[in-house]
Amino acid sequence: MITFENFQQSDLPQFEVDEVYKGALNTLQWAYDQYGDDIVYGCSFGIEGIVVLDLISKVKPNAKIVFLDTNVHFKETYDTIRKVKEKYPDLQIEMKQPKLTLEQQASQFGENLWETNPNKCCQIRKLDSLNEVLSQSTAWISGLRREQGGARAKTNFINSDGKFNSIKICPLIHWTWKDVWRYVSKYELPYNVLHDQGYPSIGCEKCTKPAWTEEDLRAGRWQGQGKTECGLHG
Repeated sequence: MITFENFQQSDLPQFEVDEVYKGALNTLQWAYDQYGDDIVYGCSFGIEGIVVLDLISKVKPNAKIVFLDTNVHFKETYDTIRKVKEKYPDLQIEMKQPKLTLEQQASQFGENLWETNPNKCCQIRKLDSLNEVLSQSTAWISGLRREQGGARAKTNFINSDGKFNSIKICPLIHWTWKDVWRYVSKYELPYNVLHDQGYPSIGCEKCTKPAWTEEDLRAGRWQGQGKTECGLHG
């Protein structure tokens, strides 16, 4: 088994970037053959997440899925999760809660921490939760795409993740924004309706605004904060 401790780029398989799935399905098949129940998908239930969920269902219908429930997500996001559970009843979807409630967080760090210190808020409500999940798994799956730019442009199918001492599997690295939407449309998959209202990237309600641009799909996240990542991926 390839683990964070013995990760070697030379040991990694090469996946054919086929026309339909662009290597995604073969990557997921390899990942579940390699890790079995020791791999988890950290899903945000955005549009890329919906594609990955559908692909996972073809490989491992009862896969473990974790949603980092910060308790400040949009109502539409929770509605999407409900629809996904109905479509894929065998998936094991965990709504992972932070150790601090919103009231406890406000008591310790002040009201509206997402405004005064968004990095701290992300640490408490997302990163600490994911770290707890990944401490019990060897590998995790993410929906990162190279087209998203920044550090994501260098993402491989299989990655050594030093932040969480884990192996990160990214099946969608060669998918474009149009590929994602074509797939969702073709298979009539449920998705977050906020995508139709100018939200290409959807995070917590307090920190996400419409972006209205395909040139920078994460422009609506943490506007005015000089921040485009919660810290899960860089």
